[in-house]
Amino acid sequence: MANSRLEKIGTIITRTQGLLKSGAMKFDERPLWYDVVKAFPPHEEPRYDRPAPRVDVRPIFYQEDTIRAKFHKTSKATYAVNLADFSNRTASQQFIDIHRDLSTQGALDDEKVFEAALDLLEEKMRQQREKRAATTEVAEESVKIPVVKEDVGKTVKLQDIFSE
Repeated sequence: MANSRLEKIGTIITRTQGLLKSGAMKFDERPLWYDVVKAFPPHEEPRYDRPAPRVDVRPIFYQEDTIRAKFHKTSKATYAVNLADFSNRTASQQFIDIHRDLSTQGALDDEKVFEAALDLLEEKMRQQREKRAATTEVAEESVKIPVVKEDVGKTVKLQDIFSE
């Protein structure tokens, strides 16, 4: 059905109403948006052939957007980011904080502030890597599983290993 005329036969609202009236869709299985549209109907009918409104899109740029763009363009290293971790800030967020702190001091021009912020970020990332490596080494040493040479080749249960 490459040339389906389904969108030309009615709006999504009228088609859903038709499915509900005919019994093809149970009332309990209606879409979540259906009750909202019934309570607050749109001003204009949502049809496929309605021309899109002419609205000027305002350019929204924040002060740090240009700094972030320059950082990502010039930064050679790529940093892994865990998007589910809200406790740690990303490298670009840390860079912007460092850049903002250096620029408020006002002693350097923009290019030197950028270079100094890059250097400080590299140093900070190196310290974080060393700290993480030290904590993982301690954790690895504390969780060593004893291996008995005479038991090699035998099936051993974990309960037996940890009960000793």
